[in-house]
Amino acid sequence: MRRYPAFDPPEYLDWKPDPEAMADFHAKVPSTLPSEPVLLRLYEGMLRNRLHDIALKRWVRQGVISKAWLGTGEEALTIGNVHALERGDVVGPMIRNAGACHEMGMPVTDMLKAYLGSPDTITKGRDLHTGAPDKGVIPPTSFVASLMPVFAGIAMAFRLKGEPRVAMTWVGDGARWTAEFHEGMNLAAVQRSPLVVVLQDNQVALGTAATVHSRAGCERMAAGYGVDGLTCDGMHVLDVYATSREAVARCRDGRGPVILTATTFRMGGHATHDEAEARALFPPEVFAYWGRRDPIGMYETWLAGTCGVPAATLERIEGQVTQEVEAAAEAALASRAAATATEDDVSMGVYEMQAGRP
Repeated sequence: MRRYPAFDPPEYLDWKPDPEAMADFHAKVPSTLPSEPVLLRLYEGMLRNRLHDIALKRWVRQGVISKAWLGTGEEALTIGNVHALERGDVVGPMIRNAGACHEMGMPVTDMLKAYLGSPDTITKGRDLHTGAPDKGVIPPTSFVASLMPVFAGIAMAFRLKGEPRVAMTWVGDGARWTAEFHEGMNLAAVQRSPLVVVLQDNQVALGTAATVHSRAGCERMAAGYGVDGLTCDGMHVLDVYATSREAVARCRDGRGPVILTATTFRMGGHATHDEAEARALFPPEVFAYWGRRDPIGMYETWLAGTCGVPAATLERIEGQVTQEVEAAAEAALASRAAATATEDDVSMGVYEMQAGRP
């Protein structure tokens, strides 16, 4: 894919296939591959995810918004997870899993509007977190792991109603230590609910390295709750997709919940405002190592080489997605310019006490 000097991590700018990284990629390719249309949709989804983030970063540089929470380098995880689901399943992405929103059917325009505070969003411009319940995307809040109890309840409802549906949500390596995670996970475990919890180990919680905030590896969490635990390479979209399919199948068969631990690496800061601090947290060699494992670059190389997908096909997909995201950004900006939130929007849904009465 095209590289963007103003917005990409420096390790991605002159990206070329690294023999060691590609050998590891080939070793983890599942023995059974999805159809070519699915392979290309995974590629398309990762491109859309990264270009969505680049659009946000451009706005930060232009002063349109103050900061953005990006998932650069982690696209393979969210896209591989979501494509393993079926119509009727429900997801609860955190803000860095924005790819789940558009792959579940949300227009990128609606996602970008949330950052702009446009009133024609699900939160009426009051929150940059977004979703679309009608498309199976439950909006999160800022509190990490806060969706765990919610999704334990959603998944339990699926089981009680006898519906063959699965719920999926994401939790970071730091958020796994919150009370919400424990309470939600334990409830889902004892109820044997069809919940896939993607434990996203990107090795840093906000600005604290995992080696500092924890002595227990993420892959050990499942045993503590008596549930199935699976692991995958979060930089390898095919490994993520195959492992997610297995996790979803177990839940649909009544063997849930499942904790799916994925090893990833965030190629930026907690948000755009602390990138310098984030890059100082690890030595340059760490960023160089993960930079060689750009999930889009490796997958693109594999598609063109091993699968023989013509370069023209990949270029066509990238061109279409680029146009889609650029048009979405223009439409989102136009929406904000056309209308602003009203006083009624600000107070919508707020519980008020007046003269001692609700």
